[in-house]
Amino acid sequence: MSYIIRIIEEEISNKLSASGAMLIKGPKSCGKTETAKQFAKSILEVDRDEQVPIYMQTQPQRLLEGATPRLIDEWQEQPKLWNYVRHEVDDRHKHGQFILTGSANPADDVKLHSGAGRFTIVKMNTMSWQEMGFSSGKIKMSDLLNGIYTDIFDDRLTVEVIAERMVKGGFPATVDLSLKDAVFLNQAYVDLLADVDISRVSNIKRDPNKVRLLLKSLARNIATLVDNTTLEKDIKTVDNADLSRPTIIDYLDTLSRLMILVEQPAFNLHIRSSAYLRKSPKRHLCDVSLPIAILGLNVDAILNDVKYLGFLFETLAFHDIKVYAQANDAEVFHYRDSSNLEIDAIVQKRNGDWAAFEIKLGIGQIEEAATNLNKFVKNIDTTKTNLPKSLNIITGTGMTYRRPDGINVISLASLGK
Repeated sequence: MSYIIRIIEEEISNKLSASGAMLIKGPKSCGKTETAKQFAKSILEVDRDEQVPIYMQTQPQRLLEGATPRLIDEWQEQPKLWNYVRHEVDDRHKHGQFILTGSANPADDVKLHSGAGRFTIVKMNTMSWQEMGFSSGKIKMSDLLNGIYTDIFDDRLTVEVIAERMVKGGFPATVDLSLKDAVFLNQAYVDLLADVDISRVSNIKRDPNKVRLLLKSLARNIATLVDNTTLEKDIKTVDNADLSRPTIIDYLDTLSRLMILVEQPAFNLHIRSSAYLRKSPKRHLCDVSLPIAILGLNVDAILNDVKYLGFLFETLAFHDIKVYAQANDAEVFHYRDSSNLEIDAIVQKRNGDWAAFEIKLGIGQIEEAATNLNKFVKNIDTTKTNLPKSLNIITGTGMTYRRPDGINVISLASLGK
């Protein structure tokens, strides 16, 4: 498979030229190593080189020798490397010396001294539709965050095509595979996660069956505000099994360390009404293919459950919005208040500029989404919070156009960075 250019490359280039070392972090198999290799001049594979543990005990500095930028892949297998790199950056007084990649954050009890002033961090996701060539990228997130809309015409997608793309997912290894082979690979990913990765990451043996119970519950409740109590009840009701709350908390923490579990935080703003804001995050998995693989679903199964298909589309759209937002130095939030008014995604730049997005799979929900957005804007206390630069509805099967009320209806197949 030939290498596919990633949106994140510009951020990597900028941060590498500004710091002595850079950390690229993201879930396993999202493409960190291959992308880092596009910049590296030498490579140390910490998880594969059998000499690494020996050198760590005798001559750790030797591991840092090599042409720069030097890629240190899966560095978290030897967490002490972080501090050796930090000191080496101090000694060399040069930028672009090291690239560290890892698919897990080290345990909390590992002592890592601050990398402030030495390290920059880049978060990597699985592939977006624009990167895979499924989106034209004609509607740019950068424009939407500046209140600019470009009138375009893109072909419509069918719900069957969207379902197939969700089942296949965004891991680079599945791009050139048939749908059948991609399903097998995604299921193998889940099996390794439950059987190996979740125990390996912190050297604590965890019950694979219990891990699967939690993964199934997360998959059933994808793109929702489900809390730990609800997960516990869901497992007991649906799977007729007991999983204690402390175990759920422990496993969720580990899934976060593996960057499999992704939380979409709540947006904080000033509103006119007496409603109060919900503060719980929405929970997603790192790629839309994972909940499908966890539940053993295929294209027909998700097409036959329209409600669940809508949640899957929301987590897919959130993923892509997150990739495009990151390219614009922005974060992605959600909004929900006590009156149950909900906005699916809020993208906010570091300078405070923001845009609001509703996510609807089909065109039959466009009017409902527009009503929500207009109601939301009217409730903003403009003496304390600036209005959004744009109001947008992301759709799956619809066309891209601008409504008379100024709301942009955007096909996910038109959206890009």
